[in-house]
Amino acid sequence: MTLEEQDKKYVLQTYARDYTNFVKGVSSTLYDETGKDYIDFASGIGVNSVGHGNEKLTTAICEQAKNIIHISNLQVIEPQAKLAQKIVELSGYDMGIFFANSGAEANEGAIKIARKYGETKFDNKRYKVITLEHSFHGRTITTVKATGQESFHTPHFSPYPDGFSYEENIEAVYQAIDDETVAVLIELVQGEGGVQPFDKAEIQALTAHLKKEGILLIVDEVQTGVYRTGEFLASNLYEIEPDIITLAKGLGGGVPIGAVMTKHKDILSAGDHGSTFGGNYLSTSAGLAVLDVLENLYENGTISEAFLYFEEKLKKLAKTHENLFEKEVGLGLMRGLRAKSSAIQAAVIKNSLKEGLVVLKAGRNTVRFLPSLTIKKSEIDEGFVRFEKAISTL
Repeated sequence: MTLEEQDKKYVLQTYARDYTNFVKGVSSTLYDETGKDYIDFASGIGVNSVGHGNEKLTTAICEQAKNIIHISNLQVIEPQAKLAQKIVELSGYDMGIFFANSGAEANEGAIKIARKYGETKFDNKRYKVITLEHSFHGRTITTVKATGQESFHTPHFSPYPDGFSYEENIEAVYQAIDDETVAVLIELVQGEGGVQPFDKAEIQALTAHLKKEGILLIVDEVQTGVYRTGEFLASNLYEIEPDIITLAKGLGGGVPIGAVMTKHKDILSAGDHGSTFGGNYLSTSAGLAVLDVLENLYENGTISEAFLYFEEKLKKLAKTHENLFEKEVGLGLMRGLRAKSSAIQAAVIKNSLKEGLVVLKAGRNTVRFLPSLTIKKSEIDEGFVRFEKAISTL
């Protein structure tokens, strides 16, 4: 039985999979079972923030696994407390943190905080959450409903929780607020929705308005957080202070972890929320190692150099191939090329893999690039050589 046959027989077929079998990774280079190498411009959809086989991360995981992998959250967990402190200090916000296992779980926690806030802080119950079209917030029943893409709201999983609405743009949010609105949930750069950043002044104006009205601002930083857009948080880059922020993806460098952080530290009481695995020894030890690596790279300017170098390469390519791409989009190392059609987008992704380059799909016909934050210049160079080959026949 081949690996493909085994997968199709025993694994639920919820992914449109490619069957390249990667067996090893070094930095931002992957190797399949035949020894062929691939430049990784995807990093597991923005998860492998410090690349593959990072020594500090792998050492931290192995050393922790020798001692304790997991105990329950009924006991204090030292690396969990340390990671919470580290995240708060790097963010610059006075917040408390709850740890989960994924971005969807983090967003579920954020919605629960908002709902209880709406129940306890107002004379009339507030529960409605406004999100934006093209947004993506997770795959659970609630976070799917919070996602502003109708294609996710299929009747197969209905009825969905009520209390969610989607607006076309930031300007429309103002008109959508009513006396039952408790929060606005946004991504500062829409990832799955096409790597689309929002205007900084527009976001700052919305933040000020929501604060004035007593409505919570929730910023989904599952993909934008942990230095992906240049600062520790995209919220820092936009110079705003949300009420609630969610993190996941790059925080554990590949070990599953999610986090919801909020300045409303008194909202949830013991028993209001929980997680068996969330914030255990293994995941929080990994998170501490990841932040140690990335904080040092940020402070010495290495991450900024990689951002600028990658951006320069991408803009040059977009200009050279105006027949294929409308424009280059994104921030930091969260970038995309807006293809002129979905057919071009699909062909670019397929051809890239053939040439030994892993890139991603995103909405609005976008070819998405989410390389590790530790990617080497030589890997960026080789990746773009392969990308040029991939699109040369289109």
